[in-house]
Amino acid sequence: MHDFTEAFKFIGRDGQIPGAPPLPTLVHLTLETLKIAGIGVALALLIALPVGIWLGHIHRGSFVAINLGNIWRALPSLAVLAIGVAFLGLGLDNVELALIVLAIPPIITNAYVAVDEVDRDVVDAARGMGMSGWEILRKVELPLGIPLIFAGIRTAALFVVSTTTIAALTGYSGSLGDIINNEASYHLPGVIGAAICIAALALLLEFGLALVQRALTPRGLKLTEDPGVTFAPVAATDVA
Repeated sequence: MHDFTEAFKFIGRDGQIPGAPPLPTLVHLTLETLKIAGIGVALALLIALPVGIWLGHIHRGSFVAINLGNIWRALPSLAVLAIGVAFLGLGLDNVELALIVLAIPPIITNAYVAVDEVDRDVVDAARGMGMSGWEILRKVELPLGIPLIFAGIRTAALFVVSTTTIAALTGYSGSLGDIINNEASYHLPGVIGAAICIAALALLLEFGLALVQRALTPRGLKLTEDPGVTFAPVAATDVA
């Protein structure tokens, strides 16, 4: 309990240790961690989201979207770092490679399933109204698939944020991993304090993405998902 108390004091001092030379602040390291995670998630989205959405739209490639994603998910991040050293050397590029590999599986799998499982009757109705394939994807399948698509993005973001501490293992300095991997300088309360910051960052990110998902979800889906909303049956005399 004493170590946890000291950890919160460490956070309150913004990462500074009494009697020690000035150290990088927790605010700075947290922002750098968020930047590293943001780059990894953004690159994973650029790669995985179009592939998953397109494969779901044409109802092909479930092996690529699901099974290959599961294979990538099984790769340990440290193993990816070790392999990446041979091609990218030590540094941020290698870290981002590991984070991208970690983020792609949930994004591509959820995007595929979200679009592929849109009610076929709704798609057929849109096609009967004269919509093109692109219009069906943009106006029907994507809006209806947003909840599941965002579930994959939120999962990927949490994975990436919680794994950014490996950056310190590649010689890249400037993240909360510097503290977690340097107990000799920061001591156990500092390590615990940095871990608490990582957990808080992940929770804030989850909350923020949930708000974005809620804002982008079509109103009809919000009503069907809200357990407090009920629809009264319409009597025959009401429509006569």
